[in-house]
Amino acid sequence: MPEQRRLHAALIDLDGTLMDTAPDLAEAANRMRADFGLPALPASRVAQYVGKGADVLVHRSLTDRMDGEVGPERFVPARASFARHYHAVNGEASVVFDGVPQALTRLRERGWHLACVTNKPREFTLPLLQRAGLASLLDAVVCGDEVQHRKPHPEIVLQACRRLGVAPSEAVMIGDSFNDVLAARAAGVRVVLVESGYNEGESVSSLAGEPGVDAIVPGLIDAARWLDQQASSSGGPR
Repeated sequence: MPEQRRLHAALIDLDGTLMDTAPDLAEAANRMRADFGLPALPASRVAQYVGKGADVLVHRSLTDRMDGEVGPERFVPARASFARHYHAVNGEASVVFDGVPQALTRLRERGWHLACVTNKPREFTLPLLQRAGLASLLDAVVCGDEVQHRKPHPEIVLQACRRLGVAPSEAVMIGDSFNDVLAARAAGVRVVLVESGYNEGESVSSLAGEPGVDAIVPGLIDAARWLDQQASSSGGPR
């Protein structure tokens, strides 16, 4: 663990952390599958395929395998199909988790800098956050198509720190998956996980004791309380 410094920023994942987006993702994925003459998948299965960005979700949903991959001649039209359908349903059935607006408001009032850090492309992220009423509560939004490498690579986390004007040692990543842990750990950022998320089908609680994980809490409001405690012990956010 790096030397303890004052904490100023929270970098917050979107899918499974701020919102339950699986219903809309599953609807778009199944409409894409229908375009290829394939039967629908359960929403719970599509949720397992979430976490590494839209491109990976398309590969996994099309093959119904975690390690599934299709060639470019199939992927290109499938990606276009998914994008078309997801634009049509984005935000319709997605739900903001209980306590999220209150948690973001509480952190802002206490001087925290807040960024949404997501592998989701910007074309889907901003409309979703705006429709959900969360965009105005964030200082920055960093999306997967704005960097060369998505989570679990640290680049997107470091980019968020730069946009907020904080050092990695002054930030905490709040997420729901091992991808978030790996990205934050490589960036030198502390990690809190919420149990509400997907974690590619594995229980978030299974990550307890994983190097770099400071805490696992039920939801974002609990993470906000944890951040307040940590900020108090380190001098508080500016």
